[in-house]
Amino acid sequence: VQLQAFGGGLVQAGDSLRLSCAASGRTFSSYVLGWFRQAPGKEREFVSAISRSGGGTWYGDSVKGRLTISRDNAKNTVYLQMNSLKIEDTAVYYCAADDMIAQVTSARAYDYWGQGTQVTVSS
Repeated sequence: VQLQAFGGGLVQAGDSLRLSCAASGRTFSSYVLGWFRQAPGKEREFVSAISRSGGGTWYGDSVKGRLTISRDNAKNTVYLQMNSLKIEDTAVYYCAADDMIAQVTSARAYDYWGQGTQVTVSS
């Protein structure tokens, strides 16, 4: 599967932004999907993940209550709605996919990655 993330940009603290990640292929619904982010000088950090059906979701502690992941299997797209953005949310955001995952919060569990989209939150 090929992934392409988009929707990033420059926003102010407190604003909202929605990221999208479009996938190619006809087996989109068989993949667990995740979002990770990486700020300069920091390791890649788990943000959120969603199960194949969308019935299960997971969030990193730093984003709980502010970000919402969803997916539309008919459109081969996963979304990340980000509200109440903070300066510390500034990072490159990556979407990832895998069809067999033991630990959804681990970047090493995902075989497929998008190219990343920059999110910059200013004060």
